[in-house]
Amino acid sequence: MILTVCMSPCVDVTIELDALQIGRTNIVKSKTVAYAGKALNVAIGVKRLHGNSCVTGLMYDENGFAFENALSKEGVPFLFTWNKGRARENYKFIDNHSLLTEVNDVGVPVEEKKLEEILRSIRNLSAKSAVVVVSGGLPKEVDASFYAKIMEAINPNCRKIVDASGDRLLSAIGMGVDLVKPNLDELRATLGREIASKEDLLAACYELVARGAQAVMVSLGDEGAIITDGEKNFYGNTINVAVNSTVGAGDAMVAAAAMQLRMGAPIEEMLRHGVAAGAARVSTDNAVSFEKEKYEEILQHIKVKEFV
Repeated sequence: MILTVCMSPCVDVTIELDALQIGRTNIVKSKTVAYAGKALNVAIGVKRLHGNSCVTGLMYDENGFAFENALSKEGVPFLFTWNKGRARENYKFIDNHSLLTEVNDVGVPVEEKKLEEILRSIRNLSAKSAVVVVSGGLPKEVDASFYAKIMEAINPNCRKIVDASGDRLLSAIGMGVDLVKPNLDELRATLGREIASKEDLLAACYELVARGAQAVMVSLGDEGAIITDGEKNFYGNTINVAVNSTVGAGDAMVAAAAMQLRMGAPIEEMLRHGVAAGAARVSTDNAVSFEKEKYEEILQHIKVKEFV
């Protein structure tokens, strides 16, 4: 089983308008609502690849039932710790020039006893898991060091993947992690340095390896992705697909990489499958994840080569 840990579920509301006019009445052209969270997206991606997944972490009393319904429709089991209040609601406004304006909620604080309950769930569920994926943000007022506590709670026999940035990522890899997957901007922000060349990119990845990551996969948007274990470096191309939405592409990559890690595949296969899943997600319209058939079609065209 692949266990995913979601500490920051959110409702993503995407609204399309002809134009966003501040201070005036705006008419909605279309509206989509997704009950999201990076770890939830990963679990759904694993399920769509016909893997066994389960979600644990934090959920909220007032609107958490909608997240449960969304997971149940995908056949993904879950065990949440419930907190008072509502899950964050984030709004994305897109005008007819594809200009995106975002308004992100900040969430509510979580009691310490709830955090301890989550750690107990992770201990219990990871004992039945082969891979644990920890991704996304943390609740309001919870320090980044909680990522290290999550790593400590995971059964030592599990392989571990982290998709986070900044102090959360650094806190996690200090405990030892099998794979981390920042994108290029997150890598820059985490290490506080400019990355302008291949040499810069590899040097940044090597630093994460030195800090405790066994492998680092960096998504480069429409330029593909790279992966390194500090000794071997690989680049995976992407292919031209119709871009319907880039939301969740990184989570799709993690889902496919987790499946490969569970099977003991080499890092180049984690990269190849990850890039294919990301491209499949980008080409999928109005969906929370990708379709397996599209992923398998794209996978045939993904080539991996040494990156030097």
